[in-house]
Amino acid sequence: MAIGEVCEKTGLSARTVRYWEELGLLPGVRRRAGGRRVYGRDELERLRFIKRLKRLGLSLEEIRELNAVHGIDGSTRAMLGRLDEVLEGHLGKVDERLREMMDLRDEIQKYRDHVRARVEGRRRR
Repeated sequence: MAIGEVCEKTGLSARTVRYWEELGLLPGVRRRAGGRRVYGRDELERLRFIKRLKRLGLSLEEIRELNAVHGIDGSTRAMLGRLDEVLEGHLGKVDERLREMMDLRDEIQKYRDHVRARVEGRRRR
C-alpha cells in the first residue's frame, strides 16, 4: 500500500505516519526504487496499535519502550507484560483525576447552592 491508502485505512495523516517511522515506531518500511514508502499488513496493524495506545494516553516514549522490549527477542509476551504495567500506571492516574474531578464537582455544587440561597434571599426582601 502507498501512504495515502494507509492513511485512509487508519485515519492518520501522512505526516504522523512519517513521524512515527522517523521515531523508530514503524521499523522495516520498505521503499520502492524511487524512494516511495510501501506499507504492508504488518505496518498497517502496527499503526492501528500505536494509534490505540495513543488514545489510551501512552506517550510516544512509552510506545518506543514497548517496541524496544519486543525487539530484544521478538517476544510479544514480554511486550504485553510491560504494556500491562504501563496501563496499570495510567489507570492509577485516571482514577486520581476522577477523584479530583468529583471533589471539584462537589465544591461547585456547594458554591452553586450558596449562590442560589443568596439570590433567593434577595428576592424575598
